Amino acid sequence: MARRSLPALDAVLIQAVIAGALSFAHLHDVAGAAGQSGWKAWAYPISVDLLLVAAWRRLRTARRDRAAWTWFVIALVASLGANVATAGLLDLEHVPNWLRILVAGWPALAFLGGTLLVHTPTDEPAPVPATADKVTAEFAIDRPDTELPQPAPAELPAAPPVPVPSTPTVPPALLEHARKIADTHRASTGSPMASADLGSRLGLPAPMADAIASELQLV
Repeated sequence: MARRSLPALDAVLIQAVIAGALSFAHLHDVAGAAGQSGWKAWAYPISVDLLLVAAWRRLRTARRDRAAWTWFVIALVASLGANVATAGLLDLEHVPNWLRILVAGWPALAFLGGTLLVHTPTDEPAPVPATADKVTAEFAIDRPDTELPQPAPAELPAAPPVPVPSTPTVPPALLEHARKIADTHRASTGSPMASADLGSRLGLPAPMADAIASELQLV
């Protein structure tokens, strides 16, 4: 039961520790061969690894940062160069002068790279604070006519049509007066009076004259 409770070691993590330790040792050996002794030889691998990590952290937030890529490549070349140099391709007892110059100038170069990586602002847009979103939402609520869709106005029911009588109603007095005129016309001419003539005589519209003629049986 005790063995099952122990956490399993990650093979990738073990491999990273071994690779880091070997690279650290190779950088120490090259720095010592180039004339850096004591704590100085141990400071060189720390400087290279810190610059590599700083450049990588910068690339995680800004993938298109050319400066971060430049310093990442420089630190990677320094680490790989030390690994290759200690593989028997370089006589550590007789180090060339150009390597001594590179090792001696590395502290200033690493300081410049670290300063630029830390103090150069990124081009990534800053996140919008939550308060700004809240103000925008409140503004949208206060201005529903410009921000929020308005409901369609309700349609009012159509008023029922007013019934129109097909035949006008003739007042009794008017009907009696028209009867006298029609009788006089029949007595003098011997023929019934036309509705148009009756309407013209009384000054009535055609529908009313037709209604009176129908009542008087003139048509």
